[in-house]
Amino acid sequence: MTRSEVRHAPFGRLPDGQSVDLFTLRASGGLELGVITYGCAIVSLQAPDRRGDFADIVLGCDDLDGYLAQTAYFGAVVGRYANRIAGARFTLDGREYCLAANWNGQHLHGGVRGFDKRLWHAAVIDGSDGPALSFTRTSPAGEEGYPGNLEAEVRYALTGSNELIVDYRLNADASTPINLSQHSYFNLAGHDAGPITGHELWIAAHRFTPVDERLIPNGEIADLAGTPFDFRTTTPIGLRIADADPQLARAGGYDHNFVLDRTGPGLAPAAQVFEPQSGRTLTVATTEPGLQFYSGNFLDGSIRGKGGCSYGYRSGLCLETQHFPDSPNVPAFPSTILRPGQPYESRTIFAFSAR
Repeated sequence: MTRSEVRHAPFGRLPDGQSVDLFTLRASGGLELGVITYGCAIVSLQAPDRRGDFADIVLGCDDLDGYLAQTAYFGAVVGRYANRIAGARFTLDGREYCLAANWNGQHLHGGVRGFDKRLWHAAVIDGSDGPALSFTRTSPAGEEGYPGNLEAEVRYALTGSNELIVDYRLNADASTPINLSQHSYFNLAGHDAGPITGHELWIAAHRFTPVDERLIPNGEIADLAGTPFDFRTTTPIGLRIADADPQLARAGGYDHNFVLDRTGPGLAPAAQVFEPQSGRTLTVATTEPGLQFYSGNFLDGSIRGKGGCSYGYRSGLCLETQHFPDSPNVPAFPSTILRPGQPYESRTIFAFSAR
């Protein structure tokens, strides 16, 4: 398949009979991306190692039934609000809104049927480096409890230098909180290679938002110097993950929002992950103020993945670029309120290389 080609194939049917499609893009550098219209989910990502050998480096399922059954948000775009909102409620302009409570009384990743469980309309569009994929849907007022009709677009594009560019574009006809993120689980050794604790991680942050027992930010923005959360020097993920730290204990590992060190608007470095055996490296840049690093603590081997693989404890990691969790309830955090007539745009770049 040349760079100018896009493959398109059926992927299955939803219980209501609607068809789900699979689109495949390939960059001239070899990076190949598979995305389905259900949840805008990235179902495959083939990347070369230092020898030029390719492997699928994202966790996922072989078929649509697998995606309908799993609860890990594999590869999906999550929203309207990624991460958690305390008590599944917030107050906006003097009115309280009650959201769907789908995780221990909290609102997680958009609710019972968030963006990850919706069918999106797909179109192939022209990008700067060739074809790109545009996914659109209208989230109606009241969906999962949110106010306002929201027009959402997610774009995926590949570049010749093996970058995956993810763009979000949102418009609303009433004020509403928004926070979209990409929830792929990466294992740079291959999706079926086992624990990611040997991956080496760097994060461009000297602060993070500690959580309470509900995994909701306690409102503090804390310095991470001297803690297991300090990844300003590249460090193996497993080196300190079992330290006697109350934040690690609450989450069962890493599942926290890092406050990125930004000097202004626009794209800024967020993180880099290196896998020593393959040499694969993932570098992340984003326009977002935060990064949720999740070390796959809730994976327990119960999900049957691609090729019959059983995804065990910490077999994938997520780097979710985002605004901060529970921002609608914490005025000190950057605002996530989208107002009518003020379109929202966000970009994250996942760049792949090998060394």
